[in-house]
Amino acid sequence: QVQLVESGGGLVQAGGSLRLSCAASVGTFSRYAMGWFRQAPGKEREFVAEIRRSIGSTTYADSVKGRFTISRDNAKNTIDLQMNRLKPEDTAVYYCAADNRLFMSMNPDYWGQGTQVTVSS
Repeated sequence: QVQLVESGGGLVQAGGSLRLSCAASVGTFSRYAMGWFRQAPGKEREFVAEIRRSIGSTTYADSVKGRFTISRDNAKNTIDLQMNRLKPEDTAVYYCAADNRLFMSMNPDYWGQGTQVTVSS
């Protein structure tokens, strides 16, 4: 059974930092592109960042580029999202995703349950 379990969300002031983690049980973890999406109240779910399979190349949404860093540990089956210089508009539920393709699509194969990130002004 595939499971993605996020942790690390919470409340932080604008300008602060948070680190999200996702623990994955998806078979051969290194074969999956992994990523983060987010959904703010009343808005569509949007792509945040991805890290591709074993070579580990990354892609970021323009809105988080330079502030967020995604990483993966194929030995531990985990990915992290380091979020710095947080803004109130980063407030959302953040979802971990796994995609059995070369890179993350907008319809990944698996989703986590989500973790709330709230940034106060």
